Amino acid sequence: MFLTDTLIHRLKRGCETMAYPKGPAPALPARHGGALQADGAQCPDGCRACVALCPTQAITRDFGFPVALDLGRCVFCAACVEGCPAHAITHTGDHRMATRHRDDLILGAPDREQVRLASALDAKLRKLFGRSLRLRQVSAGGCNACEADTNVLGTIGWDLSRFGIQFVASPRHADGLLITGPVSKAMELALRKTYDAVPDPKIVIAVGACAIAGGPFVGHPQVNDGASAIVPVDLFIPGCPPHPLTILDGLLRLLGRLEEA
Repeated sequence: MFLTDTLIHRLKRGCETMAYPKGPAPALPARHGGALQADGAQCPDGCRACVALCPTQAITRDFGFPVALDLGRCVFCAACVEGCPAHAITHTGDHRMATRHRDDLILGAPDREQVRLASALDAKLRKLFGRSLRLRQVSAGGCNACEADTNVLGTIGWDLSRFGIQFVASPRHADGLLITGPVSKAMELALRKTYDAVPDPKIVIAVGACAIAGGPFVGHPQVNDGASAIVPVDLFIPGCPPHPLTILDGLLRLLGRLEEA
């Protein structure tokens, strides 16, 4: 009787996995704001209001243009958005933020107001990983926020496995690493050994501000300011933490599974 009731209840609920990417992406929460964009042309001469407000030194004026916003360091506190008198830094509401190159996360140049989104792996690697990608997740000193949003992708609503992407327990069974956290000194050796244990060819994905540039711990003597200091990184997914949709979008872009640009 119990089994029958359970099956009937399950059938009534229907499919609960979202249609994305074949359907529209789910809306971000109103408080999220999505990616930031920076228009240096609007910056008043001599204004450094946003620089003083940023808790992770993600905003500078040292790149030869009025303002440089590093989304890799950004913890998306929105202090710069609220405090900029010229409204040069604004929210876009866009969940797409993943890039292949670290420099593509630095905004503010005349031709770089928004993120240059990640391109796909080359044809050879897409043939190897495009239909079946196994990742070993390494929490290298993270606070568990990025880890939690990564875990969400395994739930019924997201169902990451429908894309052939799964997390595995052993790096020897993996095609690459997904790294979270600023890579603390205590985790440095563990990360190196885990990377070495993954058979070639392999890919590395840095998820969150900590894994990209140290996040709120940037410059602390007990962290390495991100995964790039230890291993080569193929995909950067910014956020603090990144929304699950941002993580999924980055993974699918890397595998060439999204039709839109």
